[in-house]
Amino acid sequence: VDEMEKPDDLPQFGKSSSGTRIRRLRFLNREPVAVEEIWLDECAGKIVPEDLSDSLYRYYKMRLGFWITHAEDYVSIGKVPEWAPTEFTPMPGDTVGFIERMSYAEQHGSVEFSRTWFDPQRARYVQRLR
Repeated sequence: VDEMEKPDDLPQFGKSSSGTRIRRLRFLNREPVAVEEIWLDECAGKIVPEDLSDSLYRYYKMRLGFWITHAEDYVSIGKVPEWAPTEFTPMPGDTVGFIERMSYAEQHGSVEFSRTWFDPQRARYVQRLR
């Protein structure tokens, strides 16, 4: 978890030029299946790393006082990023499934942007936003 300026390769979202970047390894049945990079706009609140749980949307609601009301997902293929941990078996540079998500909160508008690289040999993409 790092607070920093948003890089130029992100789409326009939120109201601030900076935000919090979260990078994490995701598991399915204890098997690493995806790496994620999530950006939360600085105007949405400050993340306390020690308080984070697996459910970021629940954290946003309980700790930051807003709820993600809807999201747009764009699914394609992409290259595993250089920062991916070694537990994620596709190697950096390998082609995998790729998801870009723009998330919206009623009071903040576009508040979050994320990128997920997933191993299509171990998982398939399913989106459920309730």
